[in-house]
Amino acid sequence: MVEKNYTVIEKSGIHARPATMLVQASTKFKSDVNLVFNGKSVNLKSIMGVMALGIPNGSVITIVTSGPDENEALATLTETIKNQGLGE
Repeated sequence: MVEKNYTVIEKSGIHARPATMLVQASTKFKSDVNLVFNGKSVNLKSIMGVMALGIPNGSVITIVTSGPDENEALATLTETIKNQGLGE
């Protein structure tokens, strides 16, 4: 299991467009991928789960990956978050 924290810098937070990009990036992997915010953990492969968290700008989120390609999954999600200007 590997995990990394990010601070959301997208001014609208994690709304529909960024949530969709994160879900699409995570579904490419066999590993379990979870998004943790405010003590709640959801499957990052579920758009409804991510949207239900209502993550605003300035929030600290954690992505946790566990499985055979966990490091690759975390690296890809980190790249997606930074390239799309979602977090740092």
